[in-house]
Amino acid sequence: MCGIWALFGSDECLSVQCLSAMKIAHRGPDAFRFENVNGFTNCCFGFHRLAVVDQLYGMQPIRVKKFPYLWLCYNGEIYNFKQLQKQFGFEYQTLVDGEVILHLYNRGGIEQTASMLDGVFAFILLDTANRKVFLARDTYGVRPLFKVLTDDGFLGVCSEAKGLINLKHSTSLCSKVEPFLPGHYEVLDLKPSGKVASVELVKFHSCKDEPLHVTCDTVEALPSGFDLETVKSNICVLFENAVRKRLMAHRRIGCLLSGGLDSSLVAAVLLKLMKEININYPLQTFAIGMENSPDLLAARKVAAHIGSEHHEVILNTEEGIQAIEDVIFSLETYDITTIRASIGMYLVSKYIRKKTDSVVIFSGEGSDELTQGYIYFHKAPSPEEAAEESERLLKELYLFDVLRADRTTAAHGLELRVPFLDHRFTSYYLSLPAELRIPKNGIEKYLLRLAFEDSNLLPKEILWRPKEAFSDGIASVKKSWFSILQDYIDQQVDDLLLEKAAEKYPFNPPKTKESYYYRQIFEKHYSGRSSWLPHYWMPRWVKATDPSARTLKHYKSAAQE
Repeated sequence: MCGIWALFGSDECLSVQCLSAMKIAHRGPDAFRFENVNGFTNCCFGFHRLAVVDQLYGMQPIRVKKFPYLWLCYNGEIYNFKQLQKQFGFEYQTLVDGEVILHLYNRGGIEQTASMLDGVFAFILLDTANRKVFLARDTYGVRPLFKVLTDDGFLGVCSEAKGLINLKHSTSLCSKVEPFLPGHYEVLDLKPSGKVASVELVKFHSCKDEPLHVTCDTVEALPSGFDLETVKSNICVLFENAVRKRLMAHRRIGCLLSGGLDSSLVAAVLLKLMKEININYPLQTFAIGMENSPDLLAARKVAAHIGSEHHEVILNTEEGIQAIEDVIFSLETYDITTIRASIGMYLVSKYIRKKTDSVVIFSGEGSDELTQGYIYFHKAPSPEEAAEESERLLKELYLFDVLRADRTTAAHGLELRVPFLDHRFTSYYLSLPAELRIPKNGIEKYLLRLAFEDSNLLPKEILWRPKEAFSDGIASVKKSWFSILQDYIDQQVDDLLLEKAAEKYPFNPPKTKESYYYRQIFEKHYSGRSSWLPHYWMPRWVKATDPSARTLKHYKSAAQE
């Protein structure tokens, strides 16, 4: 995890512009480099480094003697760089996984490069010999990327929007900063003036398609067929493989543990594999919640079962409320459920950074979207519509859960790893018949739970624990986190302000005092940029006015059972 930033064709002095690059310094606390491009005095790269692999040669932009005309700035991890080296005979000059991008590009161009990378990535690749700039982002947007391109060809690219919004330029940049779409690459011509012109934006991978890099995966071809035993076995094999490949790190590995199915499965498989490869330190797991909250109690049970070194962060109401503005600034969104769920994750990440030496943090993001874990999936009209909704949620992850997970951890210089969003695992799961993937017997994620039932990885009561939204599970059963927030905000927002909300904020107008409060803070930092969020996250097929799981009829807390 790191922060990347680049400008092409700047009219302003670069020493002034580079102040914007410092807005993402949190993403790379270990080192910073600012480098001009030879022959293009108005083009430059900025890089904030979190050293996770190759402590010696990991600075960027990456340049190697074999390709002196290529400049690479990337944020991410390429898990198959050694397999690609073996398959194509690449001669690496560093131990940096991202160096493979240069070799792949030289061998087969940008299309093959983006398609063959098994990992998470956002990159800027400059080819001065052919006067091209390339941008690319992984399938689910696990690594963030924003860009601004003016009519006169000034290009700015950054890991977070905050590194672009204050750039100086002769023409207005106001409405042009936008997220770069996941699963796409863009080709731009670099003119002698340093300005650029977009040539094409190409979608190189869809979540349902088996990725091209399967040809050099460590797991060979899987048994075919949709009989239940085969499917269960394939799910276990591919998920374990997804966790194994993400063990690539020279820094200490930890794991977020809410005590729900997803994070518990990640932690259990992670610990098992760490033992297998003789990692000689205990796995640290981290839970956050109010005293005796459902998440804390469940996480404690999982940690005891798997034998991790468990840490609990007690969330107090005042601390959570005080963090709201910092969280919204980090997130760059005003989405209600994203902000609620981010407060706990932001505070637990802060604890990890201050109190431990864990840097590479595993988490369970992506499972709810992939395996139909949200409670409203019980109301899906048909298996086919549930499958379509699952794909929609996966395509929009970069606006919601993946955004939350990246920004809350990156704000504290941590690197996030999300095995549920492994390309091969997700494409296999989505290839299964729609009726296999729906909730069954009143239980969401039924197939995933069934696949691991005989593994003894988790206690049965955890494996079959009902869904809790992260923002609800950290609170006590009696009073959920969202209602605590609403009680506080009710005192902060006047009724009259809410009545006139649609006039003040015509795009995505706030409907509640809570959403009005978040929007005010967002506009304070990112005025006029409400289009970054196309719509609020809300459950489907139910008449929901609030995204919290606890407002849905299907929800039943342990205390009510």
